[in-house]
Amino acid sequence: MRACEFCDITPAADIDFNICTYSEGDNIAAVENLTTVVGSKKLAEKIYRQACKDVEEETHQAMEALIHNFNTLHSRAGAQVPFSSINYGMDTSAEGRLATREVLNAIEAGLGNGETPIFPISVFQLKAGVNYNVGDKNYDLFRQACRVSAKRLFPNFVNLDAPYNLQYYKPGDYNSYVATMGCRTRVMSNVNGAEQSGSRGNFSFVTINLPKLALEAKGSIDEFFKLYDKYITICHDYLLFRLKTIEEKHVYNFPFLMGQGVWMDSDKLKPTDKIKEVLKHASYSIGFCGLAECLVALIGEHHGQSEKAQELGLKIVKHLRERTDEYTKLEKRNWTTFGTPAESTAGQFQRANRKQYGIIKGVTSRDYMTNSSHVPVYFPITAHKKIQIEAPYHALCNAGHIAYIEMDGDPTKNLSAFEAIVRAMHDANMGYFSINHPVDRDPVCGYTGIIANECPHCHRKEIERGTFHIARIL
Repeated sequence: MRACEFCDITPAADIDFNICTYSEGDNIAAVENLTTVVGSKKLAEKIYRQACKDVEEETHQAMEALIHNFNTLHSRAGAQVPFSSINYGMDTSAEGRLATREVLNAIEAGLGNGETPIFPISVFQLKAGVNYNVGDKNYDLFRQACRVSAKRLFPNFVNLDAPYNLQYYKPGDYNSYVATMGCRTRVMSNVNGAEQSGSRGNFSFVTINLPKLALEAKGSIDEFFKLYDKYITICHDYLLFRLKTIEEKHVYNFPFLMGQGVWMDSDKLKPTDKIKEVLKHASYSIGFCGLAECLVALIGEHHGQSEKAQELGLKIVKHLRERTDEYTKLEKRNWTTFGTPAESTAGQFQRANRKQYGIIKGVTSRDYMTNSSHVPVYFPITAHKKIQIEAPYHALCNAGHIAYIEMDGDPTKNLSAFEAIVRAMHDANMGYFSINHPVDRDPVCGYTGIIANECPHCHRKEIERGTFHIARIL
């Protein structure tokens, strides 16, 4: 035995690091092992609890560094922070629970001056039996995730209990948990290998301007579907044309993704090998934008207004899914249907439609068209009804989907209502969802919450000269 360099005491036995691991409560075996080392049970208990406290503090520091680094590392496209995502909530080990708890604490605390961190996109994976029900091992983490999201807008939630996600689920196998990337990208099925989210990604996607097709069809549903098929084929052919160029690249062109063996099967390639063979594990997606405006152009109302419009909306998206499924079978390539994250595209498409067709009420009358299959945000509708209408589209959009519910006021003052909405979306078999709400921030004292004319923390007031203005994030 080697004497301690600080106290010069020689231990009576070795520490068994397989037993002396972190725990949230008592660890009798660890204390017993430490007792044989230090000769005193009381001292062993004190040492063990202090060691666990140190682990908790270091883990918090690590999670805080993770959040801060992702929001200050301007390495993407020359000047942007990385568009990154983390999925968590399923690890029930003491160490996994600690990491989840502390990353949530770091998100809740915010950045240096209390700003809400945007990256990484934080996603809490919901699963009955793990964290969703009272009594589940990680139920407390689900409650914490709701509290943090009510303050910071993140985390979002992915539903592993939705049938189209549950089919892949294997208890204890993290590769079988559907993980969402970025705004909503979902990669899971694989006709060429292991079905998992990890070590894979979306090759690219193309988005169809649905309102344009409806306007071009002049209200004829038959003509619309003819045009629809035409543009689906164009999207498919474009992605294959793009693939033809990319698949000729070599491993050395992607030193991290392929060179470090991150991408599935890339560890089997040499630096000079082409990446064509491993791109079979990617997904290839065709998406859509403006379903609501498309329906108005075709039949005069959107899917939030009538059952007839909802039936036609589902028919339109289902048709795209049938086409991508057909491509998958014919080509043995992972073709998928995407509820496109079209934040900028929604405006770009609308400007193009306005230029060609002019201002048409309910179709081009706003500066943007509605994203993917959402009910328009300006349409008055209850949260429950919106959830029921949008939920069926999630099962059809296997490349990714999302639902948003807007809350007024400060949801941190009513966490029960916030959790009730999360549960309503989960129970309706939505796959990925988020709750938006106003978030005000005082740039001087750093207070984050709902601010009217006076900051509740430092009591400064907004004045008419405009020297103090609080930006609102929706």
